[in-house]
Amino acid sequence: MPQIAPAFTLYADPRSGNCFKVWLMLGLLDLPFQWVSVDILNRETQTAEFLAMNPQGMVPVLRLSSGESLHESNAILCYLAQWSLNWLPRERLNQARVLQWLFFEQNSHEPNLAGAHFLTHYLGYAPDDPNIVGRIKRGYRALAVMEQRLATHDYLAGERLTIADIALYPYTHTAPDAGFDLGRFPGVRAWLARLEAQPRWLTMAALATSHGSLLSWSKRVLHGL
Repeated sequence: MPQIAPAFTLYADPRSGNCFKVWLMLGLLDLPFQWVSVDILNRETQTAEFLAMNPQGMVPVLRLSSGESLHESNAILCYLAQWSLNWLPRERLNQARVLQWLFFEQNSHEPNLAGAHFLTHYLGYAPDDPNIVGRIKRGYRALAVMEQRLATHDYLAGERLTIADIALYPYTHTAPDAGFDLGRFPGVRAWLARLEAQPRWLTMAALATSHGSLLSWSKRVLHGL
């Protein structure tokens, strides 16, 4: 019998937490897809073929069965969430609360936690470089915002798991590798454990195992928590 083609193609670098979000969401929804590795350090996002899919030259990119492409990881999460009402509430205020965490993740969280790691591990910045010190300081401020919520709630938006939790998970999960001490944030640590106990939940280590050994910074699953 002829094989059914995957509904999606995910162009992604397994070192990227933004790519991990989409991979995790596809797995949680059990949606068929093909993974295509893209090495950002070798500038594979700057080819003419890739730029035709995303003129910004960034991963992830999700190619739909129609041939159209989506980029921006949190926009992709919103699109995929339509396959299940559990992940993105339809009620307007609750949906807006999910979106505010998505915006927070890209504006306050990801640039600092992911940025500190990328600059030190891949570009060779010293930990005491002012650019790193500033990112660490701002990253702790972002983690404190999460802690304020998670000290008294199980999830970030509402009282159930949503794509807000998926969006904030990757770079919080790997924060110790970026030099952050999560021991200061018991609510965040409990939230990480809560997510990782969910059925079908996957980690960055699982992504490395599934899609090659490009990762050198996410070999631990729970980071000792």
